[in-house]
Amino acid sequence: MRIRKVKRISKAVPTIEGAGVRLNRAFGFYNTEDYDPFLLLDDFRSDKPDDYLAGFPTHPHRGIQTVTYMMEGRVEHQDSLGNKGVIGPGGVQWMTSGSGIIHQEMPKGDAGGRMYGFQLWVNLPKGLKMSGPEYQEFAADQIPEIVESDGSIVKIICGEFSGVAGPVIVSGTDPAYIDLRLPPETEKIINVNSEDNVLLYIYRGELEFPFEDKPEYQGKIAKNRELVLLGEGDAIRIKSGDSGTGLLLISGLPLKEPVAWRGPIVMNTQKELDEAFEALENGTFLENN
Repeated sequence: MRIRKVKRISKAVPTIEGAGVRLNRAFGFYNTEDYDPFLLLDDFRSDKPDDYLAGFPTHPHRGIQTVTYMMEGRVEHQDSLGNKGVIGPGGVQWMTSGSGIIHQEMPKGDAGGRMYGFQLWVNLPKGLKMSGPEYQEFAADQIPEIVESDGSIVKIICGEFSGVAGPVIVSGTDPAYIDLRLPPETEKIINVNSEDNVLLYIYRGELEFPFEDKPEYQGKIAKNRELVLLGEGDAIRIKSGDSGTGLLLISGLPLKEPVAWRGPIVMNTQKELDEAFEALENGTFLENN
């Protein structure tokens, strides 16, 4: 067993997106190599409706998958293909934009104004960038949740944990997306694929890294809204803080392909990117659907 060491801990950056939605971006400023195959992670938790009600009006996507995971509140969505629906508390939508889709996402808070959720962008491999758009959408009761012997609660959206598979099926990058909630002062070793890039995002409490032998991270603690990028290995070793810890464990096989990225469209070359925006301008963006 080779425990992964902490490579970097970074704080999510306050950002405004859509029509004025205030959120915190854990990563997604066009530095893709460290996070490959992932492109962006936004944390849009807020108790203030003014932070999110403006939403994300009609906008395009091509070449990526967007993953919306809700904890509180809901997101109402509809698109150019006639799809529409609501992602409720505990639910997830894994959308493959493929060759192109135009949609909107409008967040709504619960009775107390809470709207807690995350959006992850996953890059598509070259051979799937112009595939047909599709949705995988699951309500909270369709997503496996297990309670381990140490009291940890594990919600498995995609990938496997302790032999239990999540409902989302993704080809090309074999990602895992796990919501892990640890009781106070719980130490845990989790096996991961040695070829994956592995990220941890803390959304509650603190997370320690016992036996970290890198001097600059000795005794290092990651806190709420901090992202942990891990180095190489086939396992991670973590310990929750004295009030317990909630975190997202995200991993996937790097594509190691060139990235041409502008706004909501991610292709492999500048020529493909230019063609996508030209298609938007001349009204042919959706012709491949």
